[in-house]
Order: sequence, then C-alpha cells, then structure tokens
Amino acid sequence: MREDIAFKTTDGTTLRGWHYLPDGSGKHPTIVMAHGFSAVKEMYLDKYAEGFAKAGFASVVYDNRNFGASDGQPRQEIDPWLQIRDYSDAITFALTLEQTDPACIGVWGSSYSGGHVLVVAAIDRRVKCVVSQVPAVSGSQGFRRLVRADFLGALEGQFHADRAKRAAGGAPTMVPVVAPDPTGPSALPTADSYKWFTETAAARAPSWRNEVTVRTLEYGFGYEPGAYIGLISPTPLLLIVAVKDHLAVSDLAIAAYERAHEPKSLVLLPGGHFDAYVEEFDQSF
Repeated sequence: MREDIAFKTTDGTTLRGWHYLPDGSGKHPTIVMAHGFSAVKEMYLDKYAEGFAKAGFASVVYDNRNFGASDGQPRQEIDPWLQIRDYSDAITFALTLEQTDPACIGVWGSSYSGGHVLVVAAIDRRVKCVVSQVPAVSGSQGFRRLVRADFLGALEGQFHADRAKRAAGGAPTMVPVVAPDPTGPSALPTADSYKWFTETAAARAPSWRNEVTVRTLEYGFGYEPGAYIGLISPTPLLLIVAVKDHLAVSDLAIAAYERAHEPKSLVLLPGGHFDAYVEEFDQSF
C-alpha cells in the first residue's frame, strides 16, 4: 500500500513523498530513502520501495528539498549538508507514524545520497542499519575524475562569478545536469549519465529538470562523506559498489569500505553506475 505524505523539516521546508506499507497490521521496520544527484523519487525509488514492502518493510520515500514535489529554494540546488539534515528530519517524521517500529529504522541512499546515508548513520544513532548503493564518497576526488584538468580553472571562475552575481541580487547561474556531448558543459559529463537521466525522465519522471545551480557543483567539490564511514560501527553497513562505475568511481568506494569497521558487508555489481536501477536491480536489491 502507498499513500502520499508531506512533512516539515526543522527549518520549515515541506518535503513530499510516499509512505509504503507491507501487508499486515502492526508496526513495521521502516526504511527512509531519498534519491541521488538531481533525481526525483519516480526514478526507480518506487521500484525499490515496492520490493521492500513485499519483504515486510515499510518505507518513507521523499523528494529532496528544491526538487520534484518538495518545496525549497533556490530550485534545483543541492546542498549536501541540508539533505543530510533532511534525512534525520525524515526519520523524526517516520517515528510519528503509528506503523513504524521505532527500534527498526534503516536508511538507504544511492549515488549522491549513498554518500549522505554514511554521514547520517555515523551521527544519528536512531539508525539501526544503513545501505549505501553506488555511493559518491569523495567530492574532491570524484569531481576531479569527472572534470578535465584544463576545464577546472574555467569552472572555478564560474563559481566566483556566481557568488558575485548572487551577492548583487541576481538569480543563480544554472548548468545542465547532463548533455549529449560529454565534453560540453554539464554536472555529470558521462555518456551513461545522459542516457539514463533522459530516458528515465521521459519514461517515468516528467518532473525531473535537466539543470542544477552552479553552486551545487561548488558545494560538491568540498563534500567528503567517506570521511565518516569509520564512525558508523556498530551500526551494520551494507555497501553496494558497481565495479565499472566511472561516475561514483568504484575504487574510491572500495577504499572507503576498507576504512569501515564491522559489522559490514560489500556487494559488487558487475556493471556501471546506473545498471543497479534497471539491468542489475535484482542483484542490488
């Protein structure tokens, strides 16, 4: 069963999503989940939540602030630390639902939110288990794998110009999330990113918009969720890594896993970053 939900964060922003329940009455283990970089909940989070419900788990699924059905300004801007706080606010909301077992709260994240849940699990001990799928664990290293070295100077210039523009009262500068030419301006300059986002949006998620603020990228360069992975224990950790991932690169995720303490488990998927949602869904679930 699925019903629409809405809840407020501690700063008063309304986030909207779905509450999934398994068959049967009583209280259920509950998973809190949000999507990754710019993605909205219709981009296969419903598929995961439906699978969890069949396995006996409830889910609180929501759009990140500034995206999809959720409120928040500026639109299309990702502040990873605000999204982390929203995860904890979503846990607080889940605990108000009569169907939630308060002793069995888990968090699930994928890609950018796969990094978020590492931080959430490290600092919010209401979390009793964490699943991090194809996670982005290092902004400083990960973005430098994506952005050509000879483009970095121009990108830093965009950061500075956008700051000046905003300070003068101007609108945020925007950049495409994906582009057909991986050498053109975009936040995620890989061919598989363009294919997955455009095809998935057309088939499942008309609310997705192909843009983020330039400040989103500036925030990303300084975001290091993998630094928290050693603090998650004794909460159980499941890390799911795609070995051919060149977006949230697999070697960084595996190196982060080595820094985690028990109890922990690693699952390696044979494909790339986006295969976890479609072709390798059964292996990632």
